[in-house]
Amino acid sequence: MVWVPLRPTSSDLRAPLHAPSTITMSLEWLMDWSWSLDGLRDFIATGIQSFRDCDATALVAVACLLVLFVWYCYHVGREQPRAYATVNALMQSAEANGVQNGFVYCHSPECVRCSHHDGLNQKLYHNLQEYAKRYSWSGMGRIHKGIREQGRYLNSRPSIQKPEVFFLPDLPTTPYFSRDAQKHDVELLERNFQTILCEFETLYKAFSNCSLPQGWKMNSTPSGEWFTFYLVNQGMCVPRNCRRCPRTYRLLGSLRTCIGNNVFGNACISVLSPGTVIAEHYGPTNIRIRCHLGLKTPSNCELVVGGEPQCWAEGRCLLFDDSFLHTAFHEGAPEEGPRVVFMVDLWHPNVAAAERQALDFIFAPGR
Repeated sequence: MVWVPLRPTSSDLRAPLHAPSTITMSLEWLMDWSWSLDGLRDFIATGIQSFRDCDATALVAVACLLVLFVWYCYHVGREQPRAYATVNALMQSAEANGVQNGFVYCHSPECVRCSHHDGLNQKLYHNLQEYAKRYSWSGMGRIHKGIREQGRYLNSRPSIQKPEVFFLPDLPTTPYFSRDAQKHDVELLERNFQTILCEFETLYKAFSNCSLPQGWKMNSTPSGEWFTFYLVNQGMCVPRNCRRCPRTYRLLGSLRTCIGNNVFGNACISVLSPGTVIAEHYGPTNIRIRCHLGLKTPSNCELVVGGEPQCWAEGRCLLFDDSFLHTAFHEGAPEEGPRVVFMVDLWHPNVAAAERQALDFIFAPGR
């Protein structure tokens, strides 16, 4: 710090110069000022000497760096901040093309997954009240809690599990379930493996005559082809398809935990051609277990749920919670043929009987 002497004021001139305290303070101030000037002189001399010791190359390099720094600061200062509208525009563009989460969204008002109803929570709460008036509020605490705080549950869920439509709180969460979770239905499906496989093979022969036979749906995928043949689609029977697979459809009626009366219930044959990848996505709810019975399982086919990979096996059931982030792919050779599973939605084992009845009422197709 450099001390600069101040101009004395009139009051200072009037002060008696012989005052001991004034003389002492003036001497100390002069000594400090002299010391500060000496330090400043030494600092400047050291800087000049250091500058003289540097060679020309170093000086040129430093000068170039300074020029680049000034140029960078100038352009950063002129640059306008990026607007969030750019990102939103990209998202809106994707939605305008009907693509979200790797799927073609149909925007049908009947589709619980694709349509985004305004006031869905109010609608669900109204359905719950109507159910309670007809039957009882007994055992409805968890459903009531889920509907009342649905927005918080869906928005605060970790990214690994985020159902898109309805989250029932306090259910045990795990990507995969053991066969014992729904033992009766698993064993029944596996005993009827050959029956389901034969009906699929009859259906699949139609692919040799046309690109997409009647009754089959093609789903959007980043690569390859993914076909589905629904017997039950979001709680609604598909009569024409069921007539073509009569024994498989009758088998559904023998399952104890099949979801058949609400929009979260599906049963279909799912076919992945070689080279197909299904984009990562979440299912609509955590109240169900999705069961895959392997019909044809070539090598290099995997299901990945919550980051955990599993392989299908012919004649065996694989149970998982599709509200976890999941994907599937078939990287086998073309000569190995498609990967085929029979898919059916079963109740989560920790959803009580009274809750199942209420959820069937609340989420009835067309309600």
